[in-house]
Amino acid sequence: MASLLDMRRRIKSVKNTQQITKAMKMVAAAKLKRATDRVTAARPFAQKMSEVLGNLSAKIGGDFSSPLLNTRGDESYLMVLVSADKGLAGAFNANIIKAAQAFIKENGGKQFQMMPVGRKARDFFKRREMNFTEEYVGLTGSGQVAHTDAIEIAQRIIRTFTEDETIDKVFLVFTEFKTVMSQEVKIEQLLPIPRLAIAETENTVQAEYIYEQPPAEIFGRLLPKQIETQIYRAMLESVASEQGARMTAMDSASKNAGELIDTLTLNMNRIRQAAITKEIIEVVSGAAAL
Repeated sequence: MASLLDMRRRIKSVKNTQQITKAMKMVAAAKLKRATDRVTAARPFAQKMSEVLGNLSAKIGGDFSSPLLNTRGDESYLMVLVSADKGLAGAFNANIIKAAQAFIKENGGKQFQMMPVGRKARDFFKRREMNFTEEYVGLTGSGQVAHTDAIEIAQRIIRTFTEDETIDKVFLVFTEFKTVMSQEVKIEQLLPIPRLAIAETENTVQAEYIYEQPPAEIFGRLLPKQIETQIYRAMLESVASEQGARMTAMDSASKNAGELIDTLTLNMNRIRQAAITKEIIEVVSGAAAL
């Protein structure tokens, strides 16, 4: 049985851990508020971008050709996987890695390359000798996303896709923020941009635009912007999901620490009571012997 001193040390250690988890929960809550505000502001912009592309697609018809639209084969995939740079976020990183592994398994006959955005995904697949075209780490560690970083990643994806004709499709894997308790892993085709996704917005567009330049020219310029918007939104969604998952995990850890402290305190009191009872018995036995 553990001694009284050992129990006091364990209780002190758990209390110190509880203070850390409570502090991490408060920090995550503050970062979550800023992240959700940015996600809320970015979603209407992404939706409006799709609407404008749908309107332009209707204007130019189906004869427009672009490397970002032209379909290729279905043999080689590039996966852009957005994860976190830090841990202690519950199952956030594990869920997105499992989703990526499941997608690779479902497409077992395909050749896969990866462009990880985040240290956790990079480290996991690097140990499994996945072929990386590029890697980006340390971009979301502060809980914020720079638009310039999203533009750099998008331009790199476009350059890789257009220069390497062996890549048939590019998929974006990220975690979409629903609520603090709920996040959903999304796998979306990034390139070539699905014409069906653009065509679906044509029926929902109500505004009639007047274009100073030819619609085909504007359409060609907006296609790369669409990729940048998708990458930026995915990174914002990932950061918000990460902070929500970390806040939930740290809250659960703090509650578990409190329950453990209560259990250890009860055991410590039992040990102390047993020691006191033993001392009383010894005193009484000594007095009786005299």
